[in-house]
Amino acid sequence: MTTPPETDRAASAPTPDVTPVETTAAPLPRDRKARAARIVEILDRIYPEVEIPLDHGDPFQLLVATILSAQCTDARVNMVTPALFARAPDARAMSKLTAPQIMPYIRTCGLAPSKARSIAGMSRILVTQHGGNVPRDMAALEELPGVGHKTASVVMAQAFQEPAFPVDTHIHRLAGRWQLSRARSVEEVEHDLKAVFPRERWNTLHLQIIYFGRQYCPARGHDPAACPICSWAMSKARAAAELRQGLSKPVRTARPARRGAAKSRARTGASRRT
Repeated sequence: MTTPPETDRAASAPTPDVTPVETTAAPLPRDRKARAARIVEILDRIYPEVEIPLDHGDPFQLLVATILSAQCTDARVNMVTPALFARAPDARAMSKLTAPQIMPYIRTCGLAPSKARSIAGMSRILVTQHGGNVPRDMAALEELPGVGHKTASVVMAQAFQEPAFPVDTHIHRLAGRWQLSRARSVEEVEHDLKAVFPRERWNTLHLQIIYFGRQYCPARGHDPAACPICSWAMSKARAAAELRQGLSKPVRTARPARRGAAKSRARTGASRRT
């Protein structure tokens, strides 16, 4: 399966550490695990603490918020959920609402009609099959309406503190740029990152990478030379490919013109003006 990762949820990143990150002192680690270890050191220095970007009070509310976050910013989700949760704070209350009754609360979120149906159906299943509780099980979560593998991973990691590595567009992109994965599919990226990062760090690292991608490593207009990680971890081939696609800026600055050539151009320009 090679479906692209779910659309990113743009949220405000925590205030980063302003201490400059040294990017050229150490040689490039050729081993993936050695490269990953150096990346962890940099991410910990920039983001020593990370917060869950979606406001919620319990696993059910996080599940609803994560469903809403597909193709919608975290900021927008956090704007609409207070009123929704005031009306239906738990699965039993939400299960009594129909999709049309949920719609007015989430209308400003992308794909609102589909999400309203998913939230209504998911809530009813939680009540009838799980006693109104969110199951602490990946397979059971993925059986719920509107819940894919990424959403289930977010809930497992952030609500239950179970090791998981949700892969969004930022993580998918950066794993390829940092040569931690060939990044041909979401499944491949998740497998490769779990292999190189310590299991006990998965839950925080996926948030650190997301915040880093938003601040330092955007999809377009990226400057690899100025990036604390891409400046040493990105391959020349990848940098050249992104330059051709208009995604990144040149890694190397243009060489200064030779003195003789510069004088020749100056004389030519002067003669044209006279």
